[in-house]
Amino acid sequence: MSTIMHIAFESPDQPEVIALIADLDAYQLSLYPPESVYALDLPSLMQPHVRFAVARDAAGAIVGCGAVVLTPEYGEIKRMYVQPAARGQGLARGVLALLEQAALAHGCPQMVLESGPSQPEALGLYARHGFQRCGPYGDYPDDPLSVFMRKPLGR
Repeated sequence: MSTIMHIAFESPDQPEVIALIADLDAYQLSLYPPESVYALDLPSLMQPHVRFAVARDAAGAIVGCGAVVLTPEYGEIKRMYVQPAARGQGLARGVLALLEQAALAHGCPQMVLESGPSQPEALGLYARHGFQRCGPYGDYPDDPLSVFMRKPLGR
């Protein structure tokens, strides 16, 4: 059973969130070259069409996050991350569900994401939640270090 107390939309412009995103950047750069890391920076995450979810543990510490970029074509998942010590508690599933709710509320017909082949746990999570592999979308190049996935959103 999850020990996480709270998952909600918050501002990414918080010191704890900035530190968590720095951990995520270091993790991604340990797996992929910089030109294959398609991350949103803090000013991008602060835009009005982006919803940023924060997961806090029972003590109120930030242990995970995720964002959805809302467009008429899709809701794009970005910046999904759970600290290694907090994994395996259903946290990513909760963040993903909140992001999907935001996309549905915005009227997005589908969810999309870009991940990488060196993150099998993340790919498994997305597949278990209805995402299927697809080709590049938006402005993404066809990068061999990218795995693109999409999920139709029902009404």
